[in-house]
Amino acid sequence: MSLEVIMSWTFMSECPVPSDVQNILVESEQPVVAYKTLRDVAVVTNKRIIVADRQGITGKKVEIYTIPFKSIVMYSSENTGVLDFNAELELWTRAGKFKLRLGRGVDVRKLDQIIAQYIL
Repeated sequence: MSLEVIMSWTFMSECPVPSDVQNILVESEQPVVAYKTLRDVAVVTNKRIIVADRQGITGKKVEIYTIPFKSIVMYSSENTGVLDFNAELELWTRAGKFKLRLGRGVDVRKLDQIIAQYIL
């Protein structure tokens, strides 16, 4: 299954879930964990992964990406090695393949378990 990555993001470290995420959640959706990205925050809920991408110089324009857990057909996780600084998660979905690079401040096994809990 050799698909090219259509999008990738870097999760730098775990952070508090931003209060404004409540505005986009659906009924019975609960935030589980949030991660600082290069310019914004990604939130993992019990239903999906939400990544906000601030654009432009001022960052006022925000594009929100959603990867519903129900669309993930397979995923892989890779922890850091001796010379590797980032762990990685790859998600194969019906839309294509996504890559999450995980900085040292992210517990890859914790995120692995959260994803497994909601897609299996």
